[in-house]
Amino acid sequence: MAAQILPADKPLLRVLNGETLTPPPVWLMRQAGRYLTEYRQTRLKARSFLDLCYTPKLAADVTLQPIRRFHFDAAIIFSDILVVPDAFGQKVDFESGEGPRLAPIAGAQELKALRETIDLDHLAPVFEAIGLVKAALG
Repeated sequence: MAAQILPADKPLLRVLNGETLTPPPVWLMRQAGRYLTEYRQTRLKARSFLDLCYTPKLAADVTLQPIRRFHFDAAIIFSDILVVPDAFGQKVDFESGEGPRLAPIAGAQELKALRETIDLDHLAPVFEAIGLVKAALG
């Protein structure tokens, strides 16, 4: 088994490698949170929720906001699971005050209309946001 190189200043990575730390590192699934003032300000810069997910600089900024504010030990890329069906060609909308809406797949014709494989080029902005966050975190 190859030795893992883990930076001493990354508590979450140290714990994942088996070390016990007191206090333990903090990791929250929903770090961005609509409650953050800076998130709401950034959200206003995007025309829609999906635009926020697909605009690398904005998605990276939202990802890093809770890290900057709370000094969490890990970042979770700001995106949404529904970028996956979107990349298959299924119509996805986020209605304000309502939430996500997927175009129904009611039969074989709608299913055939989707791509057979995921369009990775469509997800390129998400990958770019990951690169921006990685560079910002070191």
